[in-house]
Amino acid sequence: MTQQTTNSNSTPITVADALLHYLSLEKVDHVFGIPGGGLANLLTAFKAKSDQFKYIICRHETGAAYIADGYCRATGKMGVVMVTSGPGATNALTGVMNAQNDGSAMMLLTGEVDESYFGLGYLQEGTDAKLNIEAIYAAATGYSAMISDSSDFEAIFKQALRDALSIPRRSVHISMPNNVSFETISKAVLPDSTNSYRVIPSGAPIEDAERVMSVLHGSKRPLIFLGNGCREALKDNLNCFINFVEEYGIPVITTADAKGIFPESHPLSLRVYGIANCMWPYYWMTAESSEDAYDALLIIGSSLGELSTNKWLPLLQPANGPLIQVDIDQSIIGRSFPVSHGIVAEAGAFIRDLEKLIPKFPADKKLVETRKSIVETIKKQYPAFINPEQYNSNSNPIEPAALMRSLQESLPANKETKLFIDAGNCVGWAVHYLEIAPPWAIHSALSMGPMGFAVAAVIGAKFGRPDATCIAIVGDGAFMMHGAEISTARQYNIGAIWIVLYDNNLSMVSQGMDQFFPDKEHPGEWEKLYELGSPDLKKFAEGLGADAYSIDEPEELNKIMPSVLKLANEQNRPQVIIANINRKSIPPYYNPLYAPSKPK
Repeated sequence: MTQQTTNSNSTPITVADALLHYLSLEKVDHVFGIPGGGLANLLTAFKAKSDQFKYIICRHETGAAYIADGYCRATGKMGVVMVTSGPGATNALTGVMNAQNDGSAMMLLTGEVDESYFGLGYLQEGTDAKLNIEAIYAAATGYSAMISDSSDFEAIFKQALRDALSIPRRSVHISMPNNVSFETISKAVLPDSTNSYRVIPSGAPIEDAERVMSVLHGSKRPLIFLGNGCREALKDNLNCFINFVEEYGIPVITTADAKGIFPESHPLSLRVYGIANCMWPYYWMTAESSEDAYDALLIIGSSLGELSTNKWLPLLQPANGPLIQVDIDQSIIGRSFPVSHGIVAEAGAFIRDLEKLIPKFPADKKLVETRKSIVETIKKQYPAFINPEQYNSNSNPIEPAALMRSLQESLPANKETKLFIDAGNCVGWAVHYLEIAPPWAIHSALSMGPMGFAVAAVIGAKFGRPDATCIAIVGDGAFMMHGAEISTARQYNIGAIWIVLYDNNLSMVSQGMDQFFPDKEHPGEWEKLYELGSPDLKKFAEGLGADAYSIDEPEELNKIMPSVLKLANEQNRPQVIIANINRKSIPPYYNPLYAPSKPK
């Protein structure tokens, strides 16, 4: 691809001009953050291009990073955050770090005071005044650098883009002193295509795919385990993958953060394994006789962390068969479980190779039908849910499981819906009781689990995909952490929807402590310790500009959702539903079938 020179002696290119050029190449049209003095020159440059770039003013820098994360997940484009120096930069850290650990492409631009003031104690300095912002982000992101002169801008900025938008995707940080942004780049030669400075890995060794096909072809009861690392790959290759698993009758499970990337409505889906497990995977992996034993596992795109493996429960590893792990990141292959074969490959290319090899490995039709019959029998014989009674309940206050049922019923199955799940008990209820299949998608932040992620991320998703229904399922504690971003949504006419599970408690903590450290002399003491002061969250939401509702029974959600969807999607008004839930109900975190213990 040729490169285009975009400057001349009469029209010099500044660092700020070049920065905006690269963002334009990456199709960035929204930038999220909070302005400040360290950004003064960049703010001027963005203002001059306000027809091309919308700088969205958020309510907190962490919230801005979560919003950018949601924007990335909904659009596939890089989320960009721009905040000022000092506390502006440190406030953004949690959201940027979360993006790094969850595989979202994010760029954080932090302003800095003029270089002439370095070391003099200038307000909000983040370089020499007992604060080193670059070092903080070097420890928390995939790449962190300061642009100290116009001459090093292109090398640093292009490296940041390469790191952010490769596989796995990463968050990156660029710090820029205010004076540097208006410096002129000598003899600038700016590219006219991203192809001139970055490329995305797209290969898989065909011999490894053949070996996997040979193993699966020789197995009686294999299983495929998908992680969030193949989410993007399956957007373009889902039909290939479905064709492959249907041809051989191999059931599929996913991690919780990959829930729904393989349609959970599919006959071969056994849904989620790991935190808030579906009940079905257990029965596939524990056959009644050795002749029918689970004998092969193919893992694609999962690092096999704590929440994905039930704290590395040995059940996941076939007793007398191979465990094959495929990932683009070689550093995690074999880290959690010993593998019989590790494959470094891009998930999409690997899946395409599997499908291409079908003619070379003809399926045993009788065995395929037997597998499909076993999966069907498991689903008929055992419920997917640990507590079907709660799921079908119509009680007041609302059983959280029943709230998930009503949400499932009230949303059109054939319209694009993006669900964002916060940290806490809402993860258990949503992961266990919702059935997700395209065009629905569900997003969580289970690598780090920060409270407040979904509260803000849903806004970014709606910014990026205004045509989709965007819903956050959050707890009351998380809602209060970043609920102020509702006013961001109201200011910019963003019709996001929040469903708040209200129990006036940090219940994941209080119930967890009661589970593992019960106080028999003072029953209920843990619950009392973590109450939230009975806030009126309906008034809180209304005060920030949302239409707010309070419900006590699951049927009420079904009744109000048509109006809520219309107000959100047609009138662009933020909507908040406060669901008063049964505070005694415990989410499916303590399933005795999946009692965790780390393998020796």
